[in-house]
Amino acid sequence: MESILTEVFDDKQRRDARGRRIVARERQEELLRAYDASDLSQREFARREGVNFHTFVEWLQRRRRSAGGKPPPRFQELSLPFTPKTSGTVATASLEVQLADGTIVRGSNVEELAQLLRLIRC
Repeated sequence: MESILTEVFDDKQRRDARGRRIVARERQEELLRAYDASDLSQREFARREGVNFHTFVEWLQRRRRSAGGKPPPRFQELSLPFTPKTSGTVATASLEVQLADGTIVRGSNVEELAQLLRLIRC
């Protein structure tokens, strides 16, 4: 009968009873600040930092709950030329989009309206 040789490697990281790494709260906050400053998606950032995606999402949700709701929105300036079509003295828009939350976005140029909606969704 052959014996099995094994080697135990201790990476000096704290682990829970299921073997999952325990990340200190300070390190979590550091990673969350780095994520906020990055232009990466949650999944890309978690992969880059070697953090389980679902764990990273839980950290984000915990932070949002403790902050009392949603994080502040990120804005991007968008310059659109304003050339309204007029009907008498009132400007009219030829396109209208109603978002799920009830917000109505009106415009006359399809490309500009699409760009604005993409920015709103981010």
